[in-house]
Amino acid sequence: MRKNKVKEMMKAGKPVVNGWLSAPGSVTAETMAQQGFDSLTIDLQHGLTDYSSALPMLQAISSTEVTPLTRVNWNEPGQIMKILDAGSYGVICPMVSNKQEAERFVQACMYPPNGYRSFGPIRGLIYGGPDYTKHADTEILKLAMIETKEALEKLDEIMSVKGVDGIYIGPADLSLALGEEPGFDKSEGTKAYSEILRILEHAKKNNIFAGIHNGTPEYAQKMIDKGFNFVTISSDLREMSLGSKKNIEKIKGSTNKADSKSY
Repeated sequence: MRKNKVKEMMKAGKPVVNGWLSAPGSVTAETMAQQGFDSLTIDLQHGLTDYSSALPMLQAISSTEVTPLTRVNWNEPGQIMKILDAGSYGVICPMVSNKQEAERFVQACMYPPNGYRSFGPIRGLIYGGPDYTKHADTEILKLAMIETKEALEKLDEIMSVKGVDGIYIGPADLSLALGEEPGFDKSEGTKAYSEILRILEHAKKNNIFAGIHNGTPEYAQKMIDKGFNFVTISSDLREMSLGSKKNIEKIKGSTNKADSKSY
């Protein structure tokens, strides 16, 4: 089976830089896959993408060396199995709050006797190779999102579940759970920032990977320096908006200056 380069990098102590795909479309995925990311995550939860859009996006990413991942919209076994069958090499599962939910998640990613994933990896076999079924349980990346109040009270029981490769922090929902404004790149002194560091320490203690969503590359580097293995920087739509706005402000600013000199 094709090796999961993301897992190999993290095991070797190399941080993974992940991109985020909110917009549907294989061209967007293909373009992002050419930018140097280690992995790209298709967002089925808050993104504008459904399964029929995700499939060609997975195909586009798979034409490169970038590892294709997916955030599912809920801890729903049917959707998890279907996106894995389509060739996703990892799943980020939202709102995992306790041991039972963590077990439900990882077991949907694994074949019997380790889990209850149904056999039918139509595209998984094409992308992963003919021995996919033999190695999928260990090669597929399984990240449980920590973002609820209950999860904060049950970190060790979630992280100790067999098959959980790591956790992924959603700072926006985490902030809401703590009574703070949602957003990325939490400031020192906020409850969310303190909890982010506490989650990280528990991940280290349980010897699993730790990932987090960031708004800027500067904050992502800060999180790497703290010990995070997996960092996401913004998203395709946010980067497109910021880049376009920056360019428009430059040209309109220079045009306005030229206009003022002509009067």
